[in-house]
Amino acid sequence: MLEEIHLQGKTVNDIEECLQQVPLHTRIVEVTKTAHALGCDLKVVSDSNAFYIRTILEHYGIYNCFSEIITNPIVVEDRGRLRIFPYNDMDSPHSCDLCPPNLCKGGVIERIQSSISESERKRLIYVGDGRNDFCPTLKLDAGDFVMPRMNFPLFDRILNNRALVKAKVHEWSNWEELATILHELINYISNEEEVECRTANQLNSVEYNNEAPGSTNEPLTVVTD
Repeated sequence: MLEEIHLQGKTVNDIEECLQQVPLHTRIVEVTKTAHALGCDLKVVSDSNAFYIRTILEHYGIYNCFSEIITNPIVVEDRGRLRIFPYNDMDSPHSCDLCPPNLCKGGVIERIQSSISESERKRLIYVGDGRNDFCPTLKLDAGDFVMPRMNFPLFDRILNNRALVKAKVHEWSNWEELATILHELINYISNEEEVECRTANQLNSVEYNNEAPGSTNEPLTVVTD
C-alpha cells in the first residue's frame, strides 16, 4: 500500500495529515490520560507500524502516556519513501501458528510478563478485537482481564474457546463503553490492591509500614489495534 501511495506522489507530510484525521473518541483520550496519571503502565502492541501509531497518538496528545510501542518499525528512505520492516526478523521467525509471520503478540505478552517481578504483582488488561489478539489472550493469567470488542474476530474466538481463556472477559461494543469499563477496571484493581496492601501492613512488622500502598502495583494495560 505504501508503494502505491508513493507512486501517486504523496509525501510523508501528506500521509501525516491524513493520519491526523483518524478519529479517536474523546473518552478514549480521557481514560488514557487518567490511567497514565494513576500510574498505570500503558503499552501498545500493534500489527500496524511505528510511524502511523506515533503520528495519531501525538496528534491527540497521548503519545507520552505509553511506555512502549511494540509494532513494525518504519524508516523514511530517499525521496520520502516510507518502508516498513517486520517486528520479527524473517530470518528468525517465531513458531506461533496463530499469529502472522511479522509479529507474535503472544510472545510480546510473555516477554512483558517475564519482566514483572513478584513484588510488583501487576495485572494485565488487554484490549483488542482482531484474530491475532487471540494468541496473547491465551497467555493471560487468571488475575488478568481481556476486553474483546463484541462481534469482532477476537470476541468470536473467545466464545468458541472459552475454556482456554483464563483471564476475566469484559466485552465492549463502542468506544464510550470501552472507556467506561476500562476506567472501572483500573479503579477496581487499584482499590483491591490498596486493601491488600493495608492488610499486609497490618500483619507485617512495623519496618514495612513506610512503603506507599499501591506504589508499584498499578495495572499494566496493553492496547492493541
